[in-house]
Amino acid sequence: MERHDVIVVGGGPAGANAGREAAAHGADVLVIEQGIPREDRDDLGPDSTDAAGMLDYWVDIMELDPAEIPEEIILQELDSTEFIGPNESVILRTTGMDATYDKFGFTFHRARMDDWMRERAEAEGANYVVGRSVKHVETDLDGAPRHVVELADGEELAADAVILADGPQRRVTLQVLEGFLPAGHSALERMAPTNANHIAYQEYRRFPEEAFEPTVLKFWWGYIPGETAYPWVFPNDDPVARVGLTMPIGMDLNDFDDPTSYVLIDEDDTAIPNGATYIDRLLHNVYGGRYDIDADFPRVPDRGKRGGVETYAISSTRPIDSPVEAGIAIAGGAMGTTSAFHEGGYHVATRSGSIAGRLAAQGALDRYNRAWKEAIGDEILRNVSFADLVKDYGPADWDRAFATARKMQGEDDDRLIERIWTAGFPAIKVYLGYKWRKRTYRNGKYVQLTEDEYVY
Repeated sequence: MERHDVIVVGGGPAGANAGREAAAHGADVLVIEQGIPREDRDDLGPDSTDAAGMLDYWVDIMELDPAEIPEEIILQELDSTEFIGPNESVILRTTGMDATYDKFGFTFHRARMDDWMRERAEAEGANYVVGRSVKHVETDLDGAPRHVVELADGEELAADAVILADGPQRRVTLQVLEGFLPAGHSALERMAPTNANHIAYQEYRRFPEEAFEPTVLKFWWGYIPGETAYPWVFPNDDPVARVGLTMPIGMDLNDFDDPTSYVLIDEDDTAIPNGATYIDRLLHNVYGGRYDIDADFPRVPDRGKRGGVETYAISSTRPIDSPVEAGIAIAGGAMGTTSAFHEGGYHVATRSGSIAGRLAAQGALDRYNRAWKEAIGDEILRNVSFADLVKDYGPADWDRAFATARKMQGEDDDRLIERIWTAGFPAIKVYLGYKWRKRTYRNGKYVQLTEDEYVY
């Protein structure tokens, strides 16, 4: 039986960086990636589907020098983001966070970024195989080695440590966790893909030159129903943009008191529209008065997964601890670090994978649950708190929030409290609500499955 110090399941940002760090710290590591085809990638690779935007301070969370990123990966340098409600909007020109990256952020080609991460892992000495999938992981706590990884073709591989980085669908992660949780544990149901994820859909569209905004991310809130559900436009290479949306899985219009208050819901709708319908309605709503949408905003067929279209899952639950006493770490989307609130989480996936790989190589996985919280806990705390704050927002709530945010804007951050009071009761309510939620989730309480719940 082929044996490795560390086996990583999944070769996306978490898995590739786990492999890179494990190899850099002296481990014999194997990264196993099932691989999918894409129109914009020559070979099989990870499920590289994301709107793919990066904010300035996210680069620091990744512990990545921006100068190292190849030019062909970065598509557009950004200077702002615009949040648009049915009647109000606000433009943010700073994230308000200290960062070494000197612009607001950038959009990037996700498949190229993933391929580069793989190259970095292989250059460090990681063995990275594509086109093979993991069927099962068997763990013997007293065994040597502790883990036997069975592939779909029946081959068995042995490892001292296993890192699960199989993304928000958690195909392998869920069956592994079943072995360490009591029968009927509610976490398994909560983390099932249909319960734990949002569905995201995007199309690559060619824009008229005068309508293409290369430096701005645009998000529309209060346009479609659902918790943290919104359409977006991300600028790609001139003048192509990714037009997409994210929304919870399995919604029903009857779940909403007034569904027609949402801009992209029509009176004759009897069900939640599909992604393509939503995108068509968004483009007509925003640009239809000036353009022929079908003629002037054509889909670009040689982009994305197939035909210029991508559908993918984004984790929408809080993160989980790993059963580290069994020599297993869970990283990236599989552990729930990605977020439907800000459309993905490449930065936290990368960082959690790096931590898992390093500690696995050092024989110190028992420190993993503490280490990832120290590294990315503040970011996750912000995301969980904001998502909780706005989960019941409707169109009118988003309008009030954006109007309030405009009143609070100013150059001097030291005057934040003064601006909050000047903006009046809505600002105070939002501010105190956010602070209360952060306090509720402090000290790692945002974790939905804790280390002490595992049974060995």
